[in-house]
This record gives sequence, structure tokens and C-alpha cells, in this order.
Amino acid sequence: MAKIAFLGLGVMGAPMARHLAKAGHEVRVYNRTTAKAERWVAEHGGAWAPTPAQAAEGCAFVFSCVGADDDLRQVTIGAGGAFESMAAGSLFIDHTTVSAQVSRELAQAAKAKGIGFLDAPVSGGQAGAENGKLTIMVGGEEADFRRAEPVMQAYAQRIGLMGPVGSGQLTKMVNQICIAGVVQGLAEALNFAMEAGLDARAAVEVISKGAAQSWQMDNRSATMIDGQFDFGFAVDWMRKDLGLVLDEAKRLGVSLPLTALVDQFYADVQRMGGGRQDTSSLIRRFRG
Repeated sequence: MAKIAFLGLGVMGAPMARHLAKAGHEVRVYNRTTAKAERWVAEHGGAWAPTPAQAAEGCAFVFSCVGADDDLRQVTIGAGGAFESMAAGSLFIDHTTVSAQVSRELAQAAKAKGIGFLDAPVSGGQAGAENGKLTIMVGGEEADFRRAEPVMQAYAQRIGLMGPVGSGQLTKMVNQICIAGVVQGLAEALNFAMEAGLDARAAVEVISKGAAQSWQMDNRSATMIDGQFDFGFAVDWMRKDLGLVLDEAKRLGVSLPLTALVDQFYADVQRMGGGRQDTSSLIRRFRG
């Protein structure tokens, strides 16, 4: 069992930290909103700290799951950031979906202090975090990965080392490109089925046993048909992720026409007031 700090107690971070505590680790948490950290400790034990540096002090592993690039910089190299107090030989594992560039930047800052660094974005959404069934895509040194892997298994069903630092974030971008295309295709297909007068549920039941099957079809088709989107991975978050994807594609000189188009479709959903709705709300563009 290890002494662990967890920075960021949002819809993903809070259950991940809970799984670590349940596994028997000594967990100290930090959250920008102090009341949330206090509630987490009241429910799950451990301790909370008022700054990332105080949370990280004396910990072998420090995990983060915050919002975006600047949030990650703030909790690591900002005033009162975790890197101020982390000892040489300790390991920072970031579960935030951020740019590969900031991951590499922070890995260099960590290395200068003798700290290991892994970029380790996750897939599986809030349900995956709650149920301890996340997929984790990791970039970093293999020795650091092997140290962290048994700890991350507390909330993961699949963990893969994808290459050097930044590779985890790049793999997450591949994941989001695939999801964007699949959800748009599913939205078009379900709208077509309903406009054609088919029983959309019956159509899904048949085609989901063939080549059209997908996680999105299995888990989102029924709620898309019913117009229910008040759950899951929010459109605002998806647009943040697709922005990272499109920026990286521009840097690489890679064409992503479908991804760019779906990103604009998500902008339409935001304008319809659906920014906090699940990504499957793309179907609203057809059905209101």
C-alpha cells in the first residue's frame, strides 16, 4: 500500500480516488473547491490539503485529474503546485485529457527535480470511473509505468503503455476521433430509421448483432431514440478534446475532415443549449 495524493475531485477524479482508498492506499486529496475535498474525506476517509504541494508532500504517487492545460500547469508548477514538495524518486501520473505538448513540458520540469511523469488519459466516462472499469492510455518511461500500473488497476480494466511521454494523450486523441465519427453515424442512422417509419429499437436490435455494432449503439441508441441526454460525457468536454485533436492535426499536417465537421455539429448542439448534455445529443440536430 502506498501514500498517495489525488488532485482534482470532479466526476472522474472523485471516484478514482475512492477506488484507491478502497484498495487500502493512504489517500490525501486536493480540490480547488475546498468543500468538495472535505465532503470526500468525510465519506471515504484519508485527509485533504489546501494546496497541491501540501497534498503531495511525502507521497510516493501523485495523481491528477483536472480540467485543461492551464489547470494542470497550476497544480504542478504553479504557486503551491505539487512539484514544489514532491521528493526525488516520486511519480506524478496525470489522468487529465490535455495536449501532448503540455505533457512533454511538465515531464521535463519533473525530470529536472528527479520526479517521474506519466501522461495517462482515460476513456470510459463517469460510469467507467464509478465502476472501476476505465481504459488508461499511458505515455512515459517503462520503469515508471511498471511502478504505477498496479496502483492504477484499482480503477481500470485495461492499461496500456503507448510510448514516451505524450503518447497517452495522442492515443486519447485517436479515441476521440473514432467516437466522434461513430456517434454522428449513429445519430444519422437512427434519424433515418425513424423518418422511414421503422421501429428504431427493432432495427437496432437486428443490426447490433452484425458489423454495425458499437459501444455507442449498445449504450446510447435507446436514450437517443427517447431524446434523453442528461448524463454521460458532456458536449462541452468533447469540444475541448476535439480542439486538442484538431490543433495536433494542424501541427502534424494531418487532414481530419470528418472530425472537423463533427466538431462544428457539436457547436450547433451547444448553441441549442446542450453543452452539458451527453455527446449522443448530436441527434438533436435532426430531431430538436
